[in-house]
This record gives sequence, C-alpha cells and structure tokens, in this order.
Amino acid sequence: MAGRGWERNRGLRLMTPLSLLLPLYILLPLVALLFYIDPRSIVEHLASPLAMKALWLSLKTTVGATLLCVLLGTPIAFALARSSFRGRELVDTLIDLPVTVPPVVAGVSLLLVFGRRGLLGRYLELAGIEIPFTTMAVVMAQVFMASPFFVKAARAGFEAVDTTLEDVAGTLGASSWRVFWTVTVPLARPALIAGTVLAWARSLSEFGATMMFAGNLPGRTQTLTLAVMSAMEVDLDTAVAISALTLVLALGALLLAKRLAAVAPVGV
Repeated sequence: MAGRGWERNRGLRLMTPLSLLLPLYILLPLVALLFYIDPRSIVEHLASPLAMKALWLSLKTTVGATLLCVLLGTPIAFALARSSFRGRELVDTLIDLPVTVPPVVAGVSLLLVFGRRGLLGRYLELAGIEIPFTTMAVVMAQVFMASPFFVKAARAGFEAVDTTLEDVAGTLGASSWRVFWTVTVPLARPALIAGTVLAWARSLSEFGATMMFAGNLPGRTQTLTLAVMSAMEVDLDTAVAISALTLVLALGALLLAKRLAAVAPVGV
C-alpha cells in the first residue's frame, strides 16, 4: 500500500508541471497582446472612428443576437432536457453542428438561403426585404454561431433541476407556466446566466460567418473582429488596441457570469 501511495505521489509530481503547459500557452499570447503598446496609446487608438463605429455596432448586434439566442434557445433546451421525442438525437446534433462547422462555411450557407438567389432570399426580395450585407445579417450570423453555447448550458441547467420541487408546486395549484417561471427558471438560473454570457462572448468573437454573409462595411457590418482585420492592413497599433478591448470585454463577461452564478439562488 505504501509503495502504491509513493507511485501515486510521484505521478502527481510529474503531472503538476505538465498541467501548466496549456494554461501558459493560452496566457502568453494574451499577455503579449495587452502589453504590446502603452495603455494610454490604447485609449488614443480606440478613440479612432474605425474603433468607435465597430464598438458601437458590436454592442448592438451582440446584444440583439444574445436575446434571440435566449428566446429561441430556451424552448428547445427545455424540450431536450425533459422530453423524449422522435428525432431528439437529430435535433440535438443540429444544435451542436455550428460548433464544428467552419464559420466561413456557415456564412456561405446563410448566403445560399437568404441571398438574392437563395432558397428564401428570392421571395424576400419580392417583398422588398434584403438581408445579406446588412446589420441584420450580422445578427443572424452571430445567432447561428452562438446559439449552441446557450442551448447546451441551458439544457444542463434544466436537467439539474429537481423535478420533485416542480411536482410539489403543481400540487399546490400552480399552472405549468407558473411552475416554469417560479420554480424551474430560478433553479436553473446559474446555467442560464452562464449560457447567456457564453453566447454573448461567442457573438462578440464571430468573424468568418459575418464576413461571408454580411461583409466588412464600416458602420454597417464591421464589428470589432472585422475592424481588427481592416486595421492590420494600415495600423498595427490600432489593431492591437481593438484586440485588447475585445479581450477585456470577453474576460469581463466571463468573470461577471461566474460572479452572478455564485450568488444566484439555488432554491425557491
């Protein structure tokens, strides 16, 4: 027994330095990004028209996309968590698909559906509705790529809820709708918050699908990530400043989500 304990401790000592390799690999580029230029210079570059327009557009589109992810994703997350229906695995696979599909492929696919000659786009054009290369196209691309992150987190939250508490609320006369909002949602709140923030962060970082479906039009479809690409062609410092801002926003969102999840009530 003592020999096994010694071997186990030796294995742990060997794994400890190895376990630091991946975090360091992730950390070093981020540190290099944040310390590449002086903080005061970052502020100056972020005040440029390119950065300000991209920031304002990104805030609008990511908030809109996140709201749509929540509105459209909550019902399917609840259905996947609680129901056993025919085709359930197929639906679950479709929800996961945007995570594995290359973003540029997703953008081309959206264009083939909503473009002027697309599956639905030709009929939308007759009604005077044009989606590609508009701000709406940015939101749609973000929803396509970000929705799986909310759905998976929300599903896990709903699956973790003790259904006995829902049954008790039902026996007390609460309707199914009231039970959902007063029992199920509060108990699943940490997961729902985490999923919402992950969807927002993924929307913020979206690039490929947006580029293919919405283009890179300043003030109209040029988000922060697209602005980085444009800035790289003319001013590296501005590109770094915008990248640093995006990183700070994403990091802040994750920290806030963890904080909110920690203080969220676990009961009713």
